[in-house]
Amino acid sequence: MAVIKQALISVSDKSGVAEFARGLERLGVTLLSTGGTARLLRDAGLEVTEVADYTGFPEMLDGRVKTLHPKVHAGILARRELPEHARALQAAAIPPIDLVVVNLYPFSATVARPDCDLAEAIENIDIGGPAMLRSAAKNYQHVAVVTDPADYEPLLKEMASAKGAVGSETRFRLARKAFSHTAAYDGAISNYLTAIGSDGKTSRFPKRLNLHFDLAQPLRYGENPHQEAAFYRDLQPAPGSLGTYRQIQGKELSYNNIADADAAWECVKSFDEPACVIIKHANPCGVAVGDALSDAYQKALATDPTSAFGGIIAFNRDLDGKTALAVTQQFVEVVVAPALDEDAARAMAQKTNIRVLTVATDRSANLRELKTVGGGVLVQTPDTARVDAGRLKLVTRARPSPAQIADLVFAWRVAKFVKSNAIVFCRDGQTLGVGAGQMSRVDSARIAAMKAENAGLSLQGSVVASDAFFPFRDGVDVVAKAGATAVIQPGGSLRDEEVIAAADEHNIVMAFTGFRHFRH
Repeated sequence: MAVIKQALISVSDKSGVAEFARGLERLGVTLLSTGGTARLLRDAGLEVTEVADYTGFPEMLDGRVKTLHPKVHAGILARRELPEHARALQAAAIPPIDLVVVNLYPFSATVARPDCDLAEAIENIDIGGPAMLRSAAKNYQHVAVVTDPADYEPLLKEMASAKGAVGSETRFRLARKAFSHTAAYDGAISNYLTAIGSDGKTSRFPKRLNLHFDLAQPLRYGENPHQEAAFYRDLQPAPGSLGTYRQIQGKELSYNNIADADAAWECVKSFDEPACVIIKHANPCGVAVGDALSDAYQKALATDPTSAFGGIIAFNRDLDGKTALAVTQQFVEVVVAPALDEDAARAMAQKTNIRVLTVATDRSANLRELKTVGGGVLVQTPDTARVDAGRLKLVTRARPSPAQIADLVFAWRVAKFVKSNAIVFCRDGQTLGVGAGQMSRVDSARIAAMKAENAGLSLQGSVVASDAFFPFRDGVDVVAKAGATAVIQPGGSLRDEEVIAAADEHNIVMAFTGFRHFRH
């Protein structure tokens, strides 16, 4: 156990620091502080010594130099078990510092502002703070270091129960947290500075990309039982992303559960109306919108009830009792929704193995998407492109009805989440057949039609979405023969004229979006 007799407190995030310092004072801890933190503590009625008075050396260079002093770092770094260190401190009249409480200038928040320039970014690079954190973390066998206000209360409780001391396990945990904190901080600085080109413009892709994630949970295995796996959460996950989920009930999530739940959630939150998405092996096997959530669920399930067995189901509205009761009648691995009402919670609780996740509704996207390859990683911005009726380019003689336009937009949104090559038949806000992941587009079209037939769903009067252009007319021939009356696709093929001519032959509508939705 290391007894805390003197603490140095210098924080940028001042939330809860006065209460924490008051708790330290009650435990007999002497307080050192700097600048604004010292003023805050004095205003709170605490007795605190300014670091400049403690070192006998005033702050200089507009505060750039204040804690970079031997009396600070020797007090932190001295190994208490070494007699020569003790003699050196005594000869220099330097008392040990047993607790360092520091968080850093808000660099990431500063550079995230659109009006931030390089000069302001540089001024928000903390120097003394990281030095103190690293000193304290290195000497964790004798010093406790705190970077996170969430650790204030637990630390005070431990000290109160241990007569002012902090145990070695806690000190080591806090040291690891401090080193992770400074690593992420330096990584953010590197990302920002190496993204600035010679022309002064900032790129989305820095020359040195530093990534930092927290371990959210170890997983039993990866995609297959012979693979090890874990789930890591972004330090600042996008609001409404799956990384912010809260598990309400059910068995432990697996690697595949998380991957599929992410696909389901990203798809379902793209719709404005009450919607349901059922995912199987990363592909939507049923998607629908309806006036009520229960209607959307029944329509989505009807697309492919066989594939829905053991699937992942996501809703973009709070789950109600009627819908939840219907869901529990099938075998489902995971249910994702913004929240559950009381009736829904009771219904789901009857099926204890179903994993139920809640995620706040927000369409914010990750800053970047990553895909590992041998020896490296591919990085891209997320596919956030959306289309509405006003952006469609109609290229055939046939003109769409308002109902067809609505279905074309719906089908296009679904196709974005289907593995390439993707073909999606839809009608009345419901998927009817999905062809995914085939090497040729015409095969995807045939499979989608076959899936609809197997489910007993007619494709007469349906619309079709293709995630990329039709390279030949054969795909159009297949979907028209199956009963489709309208097609939405990006356009841009060398054979666009041939494909449009095929659509005119079949007297079907064709709309171009001008962009594709490849998903590999």
